[in-house]
Amino acid sequence: MMNIQNILFNANKILNNHNVKTAKLDCELLLSEVINKDRQYLILNSQKILKEKQINIFDHFIERRKKGEPIAYLINKKDFWKETFYVDRNVLIPRPDTEHLVEETLKLSKNNSKLHILDIGTGSGCILLSILNERKTFYGTGIDISQKAINVAKYNAKLLNINNRVKFYNSDVDKFLIGKYDLILSNPPYIKNSNLKYLEKDVSGFEPKLALDGGNDGFHKIIKVVNKSSNLIKKKGKLILEIGFEQKNKVLKILKKYGFYTNKVLKDYGKNDRCIISTKI
Repeated sequence: MMNIQNILFNANKILNNHNVKTAKLDCELLLSEVINKDRQYLILNSQKILKEKQINIFDHFIERRKKGEPIAYLINKKDFWKETFYVDRNVLIPRPDTEHLVEETLKLSKNNSKLHILDIGTGSGCILLSILNERKTFYGTGIDISQKAINVAKYNAKLLNINNRVKFYNSDVDKFLIGKYDLILSNPPYIKNSNLKYLEKDVSGFEPKLALDGGNDGFHKIIKVVNKSSNLIKKKGKLILEIGFEQKNKVLKILKKYGFYTNKVLKDYGKNDRCIISTKI
């Protein structure tokens, strides 16, 4: 008979043998998900015998995890800002560093202002929906080149009960002509395609290439976003961009070229330049 302690011990061994850095944590997260209890429950009930069906589901998760598939795709959820978002392999997994975009937007805006914001490359919708959830008078528009990503974002809007203040469009930014915005946000693909293969296996093997590939030099999508934003944004509107850690100087030049004044550059938790705030002049 397999109790919680033995099940976790065996799974931990499997993941360690496959060089999964966070083996212990991953095993606990996955088992918590399978039995629908928190991790504390696992510790306090380590001798509890589990049903065979639960063990089979857990074993299947461990099989997938040892091949590098991210936890967020296994359990179809990821915490971001103050909410839990549905995610699957059609969208990038939300990163803690991207919360800076939410934080800065909230700092820039008053609680009761009626801003209309656009999120270019919305993915799961996590950035846009986190902001709309905090600012009940804002309206949001999210666009993404992937219809499957749009479906995920719409689902998350429903889960958070804000689908009445947000519209999603399946569109390339080049072809998008709807509206004028007070604020535009984007976390565009900014990794050089020659570098994609060097990303961690969890990322390169499972996350959507479309959301990572920034073209031959990593700037292809950023230029498109800035160029198009200069037409979609109101005068004095703010553009908040996430960038790769070595891209600051070139992005500052791109912004200037398209009529944006840079207000500030923010660093991420690893002290890399990660987010640029600029104003349309």
